[in-house]
Amino acid sequence: QVQLVESGGGLVQPGESLKLSCAASGSRFELYAMGWYRQAPGRQRELVATITSGYRINYADSVKSRFTISRDNAKNTMFLQMNSLKPEDTAVYYCNANLGIKNYWGKGTLVTVSS
Repeated sequence: QVQLVESGGGLVQPGESLKLSCAASGSRFELYAMGWYRQAPGRQRELVATITSGYRINYADSVKSRFTISRDNAKNTMFLQMNSLKPEDTAVYYCNANLGIKNYWGKGTLVTVSS
């Protein structure tokens, strides 16, 4: 069993930055593929970025060159550095951990980008 807790969300103005964290409890964090997803009001949850156990990284086209995903296996933590934020980045951001049939979600952290 893995528990995921997101933090770092908040209200920022367009063009500003935020760094999200996802702290994982449980064992063998380093084996899990990790990801960030987001869900805006009235929209489906969508992929933001993923990082595998082998550090292979994938980004949604909408966040490429602005967001950076990373992980620290020693601290059981994943990060999402978000730069040049836009109003359309406003959403609840969720952390995901996946290992085969094992799939876990955090409860999310709200990011609001507004002037």
